[in-house]
Amino acid sequence: MPTFTYTARSLDGQRVTGSLSANTEREVISMLGQKSLFPIKVEQEKVQQKLQFSGRVSEQKIATFYSQLASLLKNGVPLLRSLSILREQASVPALQKALDDIVSRIEDGTPIGDAFGRHPKIFSDMAINMSKAGTEGGFLEEALERVALFTEQQAELKSRTVGALIYPAVLGTVGTLVVGVLVVYFVPKFSVLFDQLRQKGELPAVTDLLLNFSTWINSYGLFIAIAAVILFLVFRVQLQTPAAKKFLDRAKIKIPLFGPIFRNLAVSRFCRVLGTLLKNGVPILKALEISREAAGNSVLSGAIASATENITSGAQLSVPLAKSGHFPKNVTEMIAVAEESNTLDTVLVNIAEGLEKETTRRLDLMVKLLEPLMLMIMAVVVLIVVIALLMPIMKMGSVFQG
Repeated sequence: MPTFTYTARSLDGQRVTGSLSANTEREVISMLGQKSLFPIKVEQEKVQQKLQFSGRVSEQKIATFYSQLASLLKNGVPLLRSLSILREQASVPALQKALDDIVSRIEDGTPIGDAFGRHPKIFSDMAINMSKAGTEGGFLEEALERVALFTEQQAELKSRTVGALIYPAVLGTVGTLVVGVLVVYFVPKFSVLFDQLRQKGELPAVTDLLLNFSTWINSYGLFIAIAAVILFLVFRVQLQTPAAKKFLDRAKIKIPLFGPIFRNLAVSRFCRVLGTLLKNGVPILKALEISREAAGNSVLSGAIASATENITSGAQLSVPLAKSGHFPKNVTEMIAVAEESNTLDTVLVNIAEGLEKETTRRLDLMVKLLEPLMLMIMAVVVLIVVIALLMPIMKMGSVFQG
């Protein structure tokens, strides 16, 4: 949504400047009229201005910022003073620069939600919209606390997921390096030794296959590596297209074993964001628009978009979600019951917590099974290499003894 800067006069004739997020200039004028302000000049901000201080800040850092800001406001420190304190304490340059801009904007009368909206790479859509809702409803402290809690939970879940996969990734990397060193450096040294057996046709098939593979890798390995890099770069570029992204997202939730994990993570993000927004008074259509993107999966986002159209025409949310086939049946049933009992915001957060716990259990189990499986694969590959090298040596030894 574009941001418009405005200059207006209040009822007592004072000059007021600020910025608002709206779809059109007419909408900005209408919003100013609701605030009893008479617009003098309204201009849309350029995208370059919006991205001027954009940067990346870790989820843990930004969660701490939300929590500290909520704490200061709860203890009676004015908003502008609170932001100035946090700006001085900020250890991340990107956040510090963003807070410089936010403080100056708020000094000019811009609401905090609109000021956050100028830095979309630092402040999420959920944080921006909840700040707006909290400012309008008079519960900014509570809104920021919930944003902080949500951000911390998401960071913790991501950290647990990455942490669980580190050991299998290390095993796979080490195993690949070990086999690579054996095939590239050690196996070729036996080639001359086994030439006599090869000429006689007595070289074991597994040894012959290993020697040919080693020769092929040494001859074309560099070209294979370059081709792999090029394919990776092409794949990355192609992945930016909507069709490729949708194909990959569909594959992620359909693959055996890991598919349900990816799906549950996306559904839990959607439910938590939607429940948190609804709990803070954000209208359901706007909340669905934000939570749809938070799912992080274009297939699920499409199903949620279709559900949003049904809600616009007066239908329930649970029906189109169930028809899409991408949401677990127990989730859609709980949403249906929550809609009937008017407890959708609370139930959605509970669903998210349940899915996250189930996903963590599944992930732990998968990792526990993956570790011995990878060790077994590494052991089998190394054993094949060793056997392939020992068999002709043993055969040569028996010939010499005979």
